[in-house]
Amino acid sequence: MNSKEIARLELLIVTACIAIAFLFSLINTAISPFHQDPYMIPRSLISSISDNFLPNFFNFLVIYINYILLCFYVTPELNKKDEPAQKGVLLVFAFLSISIILGIINIFWAILLAVKIMFILFTGNRNKNEIYFETGFLTSIWIIITSALFFLYAYSLLKLYLLLVIPVVITLYLYAIYYSIPKASKRVWKRTRYFFSMLSMAILSTAILAAITIPLTVYDNGHFNTTYITSFNINISIKQLLSGGNKEANLLVVLLGNFLTQLILVTPIAWRIYKDRNTLKTEEIITLKTELGKADANLNFLKSQINPHFLFNALNTLYGTALQEKAERTGEGIQKLGDMMRFMLQENIEDKITLSKDVDYLNNYIALQKLRTSISPDITIETQIDEQINTLFISPMLLIPFVENAFKHGISLQSPSHIKITLQTSGNTLYFDVHNSIHLKQDNDPEKLQSGIGLQNVKQRLDLLYPGQHELIIRQNAKEFFIHLTLQLSEND
Repeated sequence: MNSKEIARLELLIVTACIAIAFLFSLINTAISPFHQDPYMIPRSLISSISDNFLPNFFNFLVIYINYILLCFYVTPELNKKDEPAQKGVLLVFAFLSISIILGIINIFWAILLAVKIMFILFTGNRNKNEIYFETGFLTSIWIIITSALFFLYAYSLLKLYLLLVIPVVITLYLYAIYYSIPKASKRVWKRTRYFFSMLSMAILSTAILAAITIPLTVYDNGHFNTTYITSFNINISIKQLLSGGNKEANLLVVLLGNFLTQLILVTPIAWRIYKDRNTLKTEEIITLKTELGKADANLNFLKSQINPHFLFNALNTLYGTALQEKAERTGEGIQKLGDMMRFMLQENIEDKITLSKDVDYLNNYIALQKLRTSISPDITIETQIDEQINTLFISPMLLIPFVENAFKHGISLQSPSHIKITLQTSGNTLYFDVHNSIHLKQDNDPEKLQSGIGLQNVKQRLDLLYPGQHELIIRQNAKEFFIHLTLQLSEND
């Protein structure tokens, strides 16, 4: 069965359950001995059914409307992929909450609707619907906890607090997180502005609750009669809660409890949560920028790591060598070039490789360059590269740019040139030095206008890949160029 068929089957089952529950509620209210007129005169079965038909029908109609709205409005809105849900989703949650507070929806159906909301939220698209997800989640938790307390017949004062104060708490919390704090954060005295904003809302919400609850406390509970919509007789009634017991204590819990909760709990907690979320978002942005920087640096690196002019010179060198010898050195050069190309195609795609593999690539590159420059006695190339038998890992192609830069700018077939490369390790620390002469390129040199990989790219990669774990020193004068790199490596990839 696909999702549409499952939704259709669910709709049929829920519709049938609501219809059966409605019929049973009519029968239950008709035969209940408690449903008599104020003079304790039992009513006939037909009279009882007719008198309770409209109230029961209205209650179950509201339940069904809430379910339909959740299925056919909230669900599609929260499943949108390209745009956020409409604000009407908040109105649906508000309508459901008000229906429960007024006792129109009894606790059993309230719990089922809360579970439905949870299912919708955790299968929907949260990325662009954070406020709707949070509102629905808090509303569901409130419904389940409140219904559980009514089912367990907890203290009436606790019921009042959960039933009337907590929805206001949730509303003002959302107001603080998504409106008050963001607005105050853009101005000076943001904490003060935020506090007075929440103080005003606490006073306003308390005044509204007073206007609603004070008239209900004068309700005469002696002739209290309510319409129950299930045989379990567990319904929510604000009138009964407010007018029963100590009325002054009831008002104190609702009004003073609301005011103090807003100021003592909601105000600081909302501020803290907002700041923590902002910190988390900032860290996520920094991480994304870092990853983007890595990708950009690696892309630029990949674009320029194969120097066509170098490959052309290498092939010409191998060709000249083949003419002079019986292809022995040519075979050696071709083998090293093949190893380099294999490294660039296979190893270079990894995030980290063993240091020994990177050193092998370095040695192959230097050996090929020596073949090209061996015809000139004025070119001196010295290397002191220790053989790596450790288990250290390094990001690939991190050292070669310094060597390539040295051969690019430090070698001239017409002038004395020198390059010295040193690589050593001590524990997890890598010491890398490159010292070379400097020669200005001729105007007709193809590499004069090419920037190659560039030291700027290397610096960027080091900052991104080894923050706080490297030291790069670059020195230059009119005739020489020197770099010293100290790098802290790890023993795992």
